[in-house]
Amino acid sequence: MAAGGLDEVWDDWQDAVNMTASELEDWLGTDESQAVGQKSGGGESVGHESGRRIVAILRTRKGDLDDDDVAHMRKVVGYVHRHLAQRPSGDVTDTAWRQSLMNWGHDPAR
Repeated sequence: MAAGGLDEVWDDWQDAVNMTASELEDWLGTDESQAVGQKSGGGESVGHESGRRIVAILRTRKGDLDDDDVAHMRKVVGYVHRHLAQRPSGDVTDTAWRQSLMNWGHDPAR
């Protein structure tokens, strides 16, 4: 089990990640998901790679999460909070801003 840090990040994680594992996994399979975000060396965006990790965390029992999982949960919470603060004006339904957030497990249209 992860150190006490899990309890510190858990509620923020629950608020930040508002997509289910299945919803996120389906989204990650779309062309839109794969087209947005900063690409890493392998051609996959950082957010898309993070999304795959988020799916795994969502499918893991809380008591089975380890320190690496908790560190990634903190990273996700930070990303979501920073990008929500940069919300563009107008309808965000079909924006790269929303699609990037969705790669990180947060659909701001909810």
